[in-house]
Amino acid sequence: MVENRHEALGLSDGKVLEMYETMLLARRIDERMWLLNRAGKIPFVISCQGQEAAQVGASFALDREKDYVLPYYRDMGVVLTFGMTPRELMLSGFAKAEDPNSGGRQMPGHFGQKKNRIVTGSSPVTTQVPHAVGVALAGKMERKDLVTFVTFGEGSSNQGDFHEGANFAGVHKLPVIFMCENNKYAISVPIEKQLACEKVSDRAIGYGMPGITVDGNDPLEVYKAVKDAADRGRRGEGPTLVETVSYRLTPHSSDDDDRSYRAPDEVAKAKTQDPIITFGAYLKETGVMNDELEKEINDRVMKQVNEATDYAENAPYAPPEEALKYVYADTEE
Repeated sequence: MVENRHEALGLSDGKVLEMYETMLLARRIDERMWLLNRAGKIPFVISCQGQEAAQVGASFALDREKDYVLPYYRDMGVVLTFGMTPRELMLSGFAKAEDPNSGGRQMPGHFGQKKNRIVTGSSPVTTQVPHAVGVALAGKMERKDLVTFVTFGEGSSNQGDFHEGANFAGVHKLPVIFMCENNKYAISVPIEKQLACEKVSDRAIGYGMPGITVDGNDPLEVYKAVKDAADRGRRGEGPTLVETVSYRLTPHSSDDDDRSYRAPDEVAKAKTQDPIITFGAYLKETGVMNDELEKEINDRVMKQVNEATDYAENAPYAPPEEALKYVYADTEE
């Protein structure tokens, strides 16, 4: 038996199994989307593979009834935790009329769902950061007990939106958690060509907030960091920058060939630290999960993925006459 770390964090066996199942669900949906893309059935995939632990660990540390999330395009684990369903994600992949994000108008990964406080993202990277700061400011002005949680890649931490948002949040002590999902590559540019500082979290001091770097392959370590940041925000002590270090196991997107900028053995080595495998091993070593339960969870996940795929593939597209609906104001009198 290895040390039981989750109980020390106040997480029950049932809760960490739920975390594992959510991570696995994100992975299996993502894998299915790649197959559908290669079969010519869906146009585009931008993957969460390798980052599920950071996404799910962080989301479980938030209050899903009060807090707002402003995810970036890889955050399937975040939106699944906050209530988006496999069916809804598949409807987005197939660009069908029932897609809750945009009615099939946006590319996959542009998450938005009002009822679950998932704030709509856009294609330019990092634009969600000032929005998260604005939501936090509104919450503070209205004396609401909420924090906002915003994610972005390490390449995005070089954009002006990040620096302006972080500065404003620091000055006004706003309850914002900035989480940088450092997956080592901004498309084809490795981190050593992106940053002059050693870590993204080193930038926090310039904005008067704490910065912490954690193992993004360990959902329990990420959970603790984000829980501490959320508690700090709720106490009125201001924002926190959390950097989760993991590795992007797939090409940047389904349109990218990563063989042109990283060696296959580098990817193979990273796959030995795959969080789905390592967290599953932890659950087995602590006696929380056995082979039988693992199979039961995987079967349940695959049933959801298959049903979501079948439903979305057969769902209707939006009629052509609705192409401009929600895009321009309805001027009919």
